[in-house]
Amino acid sequence: MNFSKIEEILKKHNETLPFSGTVLVRDKTKIFEQRFGYANRSEQIQNTMNTRFGMASGCKIFTAVAICQLVQDGILSFDSHLRDCIHIPFPNFDPNITIHHLLTHTSGIPDYFDEEVMNDYEELWKVLPMYSIQSPQDFLPLFQNGPMKFSSGDHFSYSNAGYILLGLVVENMTGMDFTTYVEKNIFQQCGMLDSGYFRMDQLPERTAIGYIDYDQAWRTNMYSVPVKGGPDGGAFTTVYDLVRFWEALMNNQLLSSEYTPILLTPHVKEDEHTYYGYGVWISIYDNAVFKYYVMGSDPGVIMQSSVYAKEKIHAHIIGNIGKGAGMIARKIDEILL
Repeated sequence: MNFSKIEEILKKHNETLPFSGTVLVRDKTKIFEQRFGYANRSEQIQNTMNTRFGMASGCKIFTAVAICQLVQDGILSFDSHLRDCIHIPFPNFDPNITIHHLLTHTSGIPDYFDEEVMNDYEELWKVLPMYSIQSPQDFLPLFQNGPMKFSSGDHFSYSNAGYILLGLVVENMTGMDFTTYVEKNIFQQCGMLDSGYFRMDQLPERTAIGYIDYDQAWRTNMYSVPVKGGPDGGAFTTVYDLVRFWEALMNNQLLSSEYTPILLTPHVKEDEHTYYGYGVWISIYDNAVFKYYVMGSDPGVIMQSSVYAKEKIHAHIIGNIGKGAGMIARKIDEILL
């Protein structure tokens, strides 16, 4: 990996669109690290390589791993019907929705934040205050009685609500709060000691505050996202913990050698080169996997975390502003392609 090219990419990016966050790129023998901006602008506390950042939807992969662990343990199957896994009324839902449909965004259920027709996440909290969202159950009023968008299994349509339901499945099947399950069975297993589902009003040390920039001014994202994250997004992590997670996943420490490939299988196609596994995006070129990655974006949160399949290179970009990670990741892709 040519790290001087990575440094040049970041220098050019920051000349026109300053990034705030951390970047880690690692190949088999070397590691590149760089940090930018402030974790706390008011106090001028700089981001460091150990700063924790929000992940937004990047943590859907944790939900998928949790479900795969339950399948591996024989508690449910990918073909289990939603109606048999949680006993909550969904009057307009297709009774044939399966766990597989939910994992692959092919269930057809209504989404509480439908990214195909909505772009302002903050608008949600005019209906349901963000401080009331503290568990998966709390999201239900936003989509529980809505109509189906399409027949289950018909096609891919990204669904945050689908992953909320998967979190409810984890809770019902284990008797544990979803976040407690993930922290115990994934974060602790990986040694991700800096990661967690922290409350926005109880952020621990070394956690970056998310910032929303507008009209030559800024504000924090404290009132723009749920007070506590859950199955569809909202965990906090560091670039080092992302390395630990991917290493544990790829080395079958979280799932067996039978179930890890199932999670990483390109189950559904989104476009020419983009597929979705279980909680993970997959880029394919020339009939071969180019990279596995997760990405997330919320007000004041941006991230993309990638592992390149052939080279085993890691590239983790996480920030506390609303843009930049995807652009930097695409430039790294171009180098490796």
